[in-house]
Amino acid sequence: MLKIIRENVELVKQNIINKNESASVDEIINLDVRRREIITEVDKLKNTRNVVSKEIAQLKRNKDNADDKIQEMKKVSESIKNMDQELADIQTKIDELVLYIPNIAHESVPVGKTEEDNKEIRSWGDPATPAHAKDHMTIAKEYGLVDFERAAKVSGSGFAYYTDKGAALERGLINYFIDFNKARGYKELFMPFIVGRNAMTDTGQLPKMAEDMYHAETDDMFLIPTAEVPITNFHAKEMINPDDLPIKYCGYSPCFRREAGSYGKETRGLLRVHQFNKVELVKFCKPEDSYNELEELVENVEAILQSLNLPYRLLLLCSGDTSFASAKTYDLEVWAPGEEKWLEVSSCSNFESFQAMRSGIRFKKDSQSKPEFVHTLNGSGLATPRIMVALLENNLKEDGTIEIPEVLRSYCGFNNINKI
Repeated sequence: MLKIIRENVELVKQNIINKNESASVDEIINLDVRRREIITEVDKLKNTRNVVSKEIAQLKRNKDNADDKIQEMKKVSESIKNMDQELADIQTKIDELVLYIPNIAHESVPVGKTEEDNKEIRSWGDPATPAHAKDHMTIAKEYGLVDFERAAKVSGSGFAYYTDKGAALERGLINYFIDFNKARGYKELFMPFIVGRNAMTDTGQLPKMAEDMYHAETDDMFLIPTAEVPITNFHAKEMINPDDLPIKYCGYSPCFRREAGSYGKETRGLLRVHQFNKVELVKFCKPEDSYNELEELVENVEAILQSLNLPYRLLLLCSGDTSFASAKTYDLEVWAPGEEKWLEVSSCSNFESFQAMRSGIRFKKDSQSKPEFVHTLNGSGLATPRIMVALLENNLKEDGTIEIPEVLRSYCGFNNINKI
């Protein structure tokens, strides 16, 4: 990343502005200049020491006095030691500052500050709001599907108990998403839900989003905010066989987020919770293929939403709404008639080589080629809370029955849900 910064200073600075981020590019450049000055000076001193050491050896062989040169070299060695320490300190500082430099947005990403500047690409289905529409919290209570009150008693706000048919539907969604994606070439992984600091840093959650993470300080371990973290790090520090690319994984995990920065955002019911279930899709591919793989990833998620008959729209995020680590992101939002709003249910992103550089995931095009970093991509396929909201609200019929989409019936064991 330092090489990219050094060779693209103005681009990196403008990208920081476009992404609404804050980072010390000039400080990095100044430290790098000093770092290279020290390296040059240390090399000169070491060369001098080598030359003079030979002279001292010759003087000693000739039984001549070498004390002055020996004292001189002690001073040189002390200077080298001090410079080496300064160099190490500078390198540590550079490494810390570089972690706050966001990935450079792809040229196709529109420049903008907020979600208002996102671009709608296409939509599917009819986002209607019938007269009998109800919000998901009302439905959850009337039909005995989710208990927010008891969850608050046990864990505080932002948690939920799924009960009876609600629990079966939640479990059915997870299994359906896994099977749907496996049928389209994704290999299933079941992963650790607690990871180390390196894993969180490699995928870009740390240090930028530290306040949103659940952190066990004693062990310096983190509850995962998304399965993206352990799945991407599955190949950390590996050289991948080019014949295996692209590699596609899907995996279920609970996700844990403090949502410390969500003040003022919609937090009712299942709309923003601290623990939720999600099936994640992750890809590793050659750089020249990554944007085709991104479009395929989006289409795969769209196919899931269409199979559930949920109206949705596809948005290309502007620079200011694109995440720290992403080069380009599409959001998929479903229509929730009871909320009378669009709800984000999936983000599909191309990180290019950003995560691979941090985590050391490389490949060689052939035996004669130099190692290159793979490109990584991921997307939600899907997160369940807002899908649950959209399913309940879109499938509430005028007679009060909630009709279960046909593709889910064998997964949850019933065709409809009635009031308790």
